[in-house]
Amino acid sequence: MNLRNTPPPSRALIIVPILLTILLGTANAQTQFAGWLGTFQNYKLTDKTGLYFDGQLRSTGQLQQVHSLLLRPGLNIYFNPAFTGTVGYAYIHQQRTAGGVMGYIPEHRIWEQVMYTHRVNRPRAAHAATLTHRLRLEQRWLPKVHAEEDHLVRNGHAHAGRLRYFARGVLPLTGSRHSGEMSPVSSQGQGSSISKGSGAAPFTQGFFAAVQNEIFANISGSSVVNGKFFDQNRAYFAVGYRYSRQFDLELGYMNQYISGTGSNSTNNHILQVATYLRL
Repeated sequence: MNLRNTPPPSRALIIVPILLTILLGTANAQTQFAGWLGTFQNYKLTDKTGLYFDGQLRSTGQLQQVHSLLLRPGLNIYFNPAFTGTVGYAYIHQQRTAGGVMGYIPEHRIWEQVMYTHRVNRPRAAHAATLTHRLRLEQRWLPKVHAEEDHLVRNGHAHAGRLRYFARGVLPLTGSRHSGEMSPVSSQGQGSSISKGSGAAPFTQGFFAAVQNEIFANISGSSVVNGKFFDQNRAYFAVGYRYSRQFDLELGYMNQYISGTGSNSTNNHILQVATYLRL
């Protein structure tokens, strides 16, 4: 990828996650390896409404067993071709440990988000890159658990609020020109459309590179999370293939830095396989 030919917004999106990955990866953190499988789906019902769903299966450290199952449905509201709002619910069936006993106890969330996607034209390129910004607010009901003999028991929950900012760039590497009025965007979790603009043709088939970064901040109830404003950062790099306007397949590496209580932290190296469906 030639950064000298990349427009300034895309160049910053590429460089910033790399720097974050280097800085966070050198921190005094526990290191783990994991694998994530994900699917991100959008179903348009009308010009203004649609359904959203993403599901993820995540392994524990060293890829030993399932750590969590995440199911996240939502309702999309399309304000215009580039700007989408979503409200939804999330169910996270996750591995937890208390008193030396391990078990699976779910977390429940309500979430709201807004997402804006725009093109970044590249000189002499057949297809424009796309840049997506997403701001998500989560209301989390974190389970309180204790061990009874050889199993975990839930005894209430604690509430916490979290704010997440996500930026993702998709850079077409191959593909042929296609005449059309709309161009689907391969943005994680959404896949809205952008009106056909100037210059480059819509990207409908071929290989692409993706780079993204997401930062998490605790805005309420931090005492039940890690006692801090900063929660975690996820930097991600991937290559994928767009089979059609409706479907992408992607393979990538994610560096997930999680800030724990006190000086504790975890640095996860994650291999992710993801599909994107837009209907």
